[in-house]
Amino acid sequence: MKKVLGIAAALAASLSFAPAASADERTCRGSLGAITVDNVRVPEGATCTLNGTSIKGTLKVERGATLVATGIRVVGSVQGENAKGVTVKAGSRIGGSVQVKQGGGASVLDSTISGDIQFDENRSALSALRNRVGGSIQVVKNTGGVTITSNRVDGNLQCKENRPAPKGSGNVVQGNKEDQCARL
Repeated sequence: MKKVLGIAAALAASLSFAPAASADERTCRGSLGAITVDNVRVPEGATCTLNGTSIKGTLKVERGATLVATGIRVVGSVQGENAKGVTVKAGSRIGGSVQVKQGGGASVLDSTISGDIQFDENRSALSALRNRVGGSIQVVKNTGGVTITSNRVDGNLQCKENRPAPKGSGNVVQGNKEDQCARL
């Protein structure tokens, strides 16, 4: 019995020091094609072009970085904070949200977003055109101009404190069109 307890204790001790499993992160400078990766990070100041890439986790675009993504599949979200530019287009499918905050410009075109599209406090032109959005489109405190046209939105279309006010038309919204987006 002592021998069995000793083996069990040794096994438990060895398991407690096993390295934690973590998803691999692929750094993108340049381009990635039709491959599958866990997570993608576009590092500060870099430019990344994705074409048909499948991402099992999250796609992050860092300060001053630029992303151009065509026909991508992302299980998680696309996140750009202080990014120079974020473009998601041409049949891309995002399982989470597209969040672009305190950066330059962004475009989300002809794509399916299961969560939200969020544009917050960006300085350059923004557009959300011909998308299918499972959540809401939220556009707050942007200063470079916003165009929101021909989207199908299951949630709300919310726009506040943008200068100039967003423009667009033809959006089909299941929830409410609010504030500056009331007529879009």
